[in-house]
Amino acid sequence: MQQVPELVATFLAHTKVRFVPLADEEAMALESVLLRAWEESRARWPTVALPAGLFVRHVAERLPPSVPSDAIAPLLTGLSLTELYLACGCLQGMASAHEAFERAYLARLPEKLRGLKQADTVIDDVRQKVRVKLLVATPEHPPRMGDYTGRGALMNWVLVIAGRTANKLRAAEKMGPEDSADELIKALPGQGLDPELDVMKRRHHADFRQAVREAASTLSSEDRHLLRLHFADRLSTYEMAPLFRVNQSTISRWLKRAQQQVYEETRRRLQERLGLTTEGFKSFLAFVDSQLDLTLSQLLAEQGKPPPPEG
Repeated sequence: MQQVPELVATFLAHTKVRFVPLADEEAMALESVLLRAWEESRARWPTVALPAGLFVRHVAERLPPSVPSDAIAPLLTGLSLTELYLACGCLQGMASAHEAFERAYLARLPEKLRGLKQADTVIDDVRQKVRVKLLVATPEHPPRMGDYTGRGALMNWVLVIAGRTANKLRAAEKMGPEDSADELIKALPGQGLDPELDVMKRRHHADFRQAVREAASTLSSEDRHLLRLHFADRLSTYEMAPLFRVNQSTISRWLKRAQQQVYEETRRRLQERLGLTTEGFKSFLAFVDSQLDLTLSQLLAEQGKPPPPEG
């Protein structure tokens, strides 16, 4: 018996399918299928230079264990192997693969999603969330691109994820933002522990929210977008970094700068609005310190973005 061909050996080492020993002819036929799949994938994505062994391992790991070993070749030829190749390149963090995926799939999402009757701003949000979900690793989970198994077109699989994301956004829009904001204020930490401060919260929370709105409106559009992604869309700094093509520490620095601007403007506007110069104002500022992020998150989620300054 001849030595097992290289790609077949890689395939057998990583698939969950239990193989009976392959005859020489079967091994060579499988090697031919794998090699041809790699060559066709390279031709379709010429900028994505993925080694054959890495591609074959990726394919093998995504086959279901229940497949009979004699059905492997027909199953492989029925998979979208060229798209599995691109998915593998994305999971390897290859910039060329990310760019190809952006161009061939994410760029087509707006026209595909307009049938859902969503505003363009919502569609942009969906595309951004799908991009993060599929391509960005976080401490909690790897990129979800790894869930694509090649059984069906990649575009259809992406559309399913985008549709679910759009549904979640629509459901969030149906919530009563002002009612939920009032409930949020009522549930703030420390409720009932400081009667004097509780009175101040109830009396001035509308002024506080308005001061945050006005302070947020002083930000640049870039900083508003940054804060919205972090507070309203709940993206971590790890998830945001690839979107801006910077590292995580840079995102953290940008966020702190924008937050500091909102914080300082909120304090200044509150002091002007309330005219408080006593110890009571210091207590209220302690409330501002602890609740600014929470309130900013609520306001951004309600509006999509902070309103422009009143002229």
